[in-house]
Amino acid sequence: MAEKIPFVTTEKLGEIAKIYPTPFHIYDEKGIRETARLVNKAFAWNKGYKEYFAVKATPNPFLLKILSEEGCGTDCSSYTELLMAAAVGITGSNIMFSSNVTPAEDFQLAKKLNAVINLDDITHIDFLERVAGIPDIISCRYNPGGHFAIANNIMDNPGDAKYGMTREQLTEAYRILKKKDVKHFGMHAFLASNTVTNAYYPELARILFRIAVELKEETGVELEFINLSGGVGVAYRPEQEDNDILVIGDGVRKAFEEVLIPAGMGNVKIFAEMGRYMLASHGALVARAIHEKHIYKDYIGLDACAANLMRPAIYRAYHHITVMGKENAPCDHKYDVTGGLCENNDKFAVDRMLPKIDIGDLLYIHDAGAHGFAMGYNYNGKLRSAEILLKEDGTTQLIRRAETPADYFATFDFTDFFK
Repeated sequence: MAEKIPFVTTEKLGEIAKIYPTPFHIYDEKGIRETARLVNKAFAWNKGYKEYFAVKATPNPFLLKILSEEGCGTDCSSYTELLMAAAVGITGSNIMFSSNVTPAEDFQLAKKLNAVINLDDITHIDFLERVAGIPDIISCRYNPGGHFAIANNIMDNPGDAKYGMTREQLTEAYRILKKKDVKHFGMHAFLASNTVTNAYYPELARILFRIAVELKEETGVELEFINLSGGVGVAYRPEQEDNDILVIGDGVRKAFEEVLIPAGMGNVKIFAEMGRYMLASHGALVARAIHEKHIYKDYIGLDACAANLMRPAIYRAYHHITVMGKENAPCDHKYDVTGGLCENNDKFAVDRMLPKIDIGDLLYIHDAGAHGFAMGYNYNGKLRSAEILLKEDGTTQLIRRAETPADYFATFDFTDFFK
């Protein structure tokens, strides 16, 4: 079984917790930069390759700035995410706007920022034209329906997903857009989530490359880019083998050379929109044990809850837990590790074997750098925690302060008591 080792030492985390009260999310700048560089290396064979970081995974401008410095763009899905990208100087073709059930004002801002708009549905062509106008460059999102499988293993069920166009609609969409004088075209697809297999991207790429050749024959449209979207996951469990992005990149290259180059389409740019792979393992939720309870089971209560990390509550997702300072102690106690919400699914771990936990211990919840803070909420009046950046030089920076009751009450216009 592989080890999961925190990117910060017990001593260092203890110092940080003296400055910033728990709970908080902490991110590793060094790891983020190293992963971005590794991804760019994996796809360096494609001259136009670009990673559009999925903002929804970790919407923090400080982190977007770091990724931008490493050559990444942003994948935005809402008005606010577009504003955040623009606030850190990311505009134009460095933004991929992939949205669904899209309000008019979102399309209008995307058009104003000259973002690359990725249309989710064929009806959005007329809607976009009416509310913002058709840009010179546009992308269409494809949904093949049915189940998506690799080597007879079902990875996901696109047929149940609300995203994208059918194959027939895709052809019709490009024909319509060509008549509307669109000059530059792309294609996008997302068929499976959080895959831990090196085969996903290459298999998806091969499907999309073949469709690109067919579309050229059917419509005369020659795609300039193909966006593989996200779906490349991380090994949340110690026993899982992590993805090898270099192997993945090489697999996409082979598909590219076998399908696109013989069709005279060797100039197609490859894009990706990875969020989880880029950030998940470089972030953690740090919380402190504040209560223990012994009834029919043994419980450890933290000062964090599902409002800080909701994946275990809604997906029963596994997040590894390290009890800081007890990394080498025997895991001979079985606990449910819980938060304080008035919901019984507010558990970070169920029947987890861990070292004996004492009140005051710091718990490091791994792989919370993506879809962690981002999915937070204020149920029970819980306040979202701070976000801390562990910089390459070992210093820390507060990149989002913790919410206060004043923040929670700020949107009420009821009485001066809340002001």
